[in-house]
Amino acid sequence: MQKTFRSIGGTSFHNTTIKCSVSTLIKVLGEPECAINDGEDKVNFEWEMETDDGDVFTVYDWKEYRSLNENEMIEWHIGGMSRSITENAAREITDAIAKS
Repeated sequence: MQKTFRSIGGTSFHNTTIKCSVSTLIKVLGEPECAINDGEDKVNFEWEMETDDGDVFTVYDWKEYRSLNENEMIEWHIGGMSRSITENAAREITDAIAKS
């Protein structure tokens, strides 16, 4: 999995989530594209990525409406073009976390 420079247009939430901290995601995904951790919008952090198969996906917190502690465990939404893509992305992320 790697950061993508391809369009994430058309991605949506397919009920795929993971639980971990901001700091863990930064460790395995790198710095987020969006990092406005003030709680004033629906999203504080967002990553734009692609799977090993080349499918684009996003990882983001949703409607926390508060500033997040970078070490607290929260639920992250994974967006993609289909549920199979988001589930594959979740597997790749959890595998990377386990190896880190």
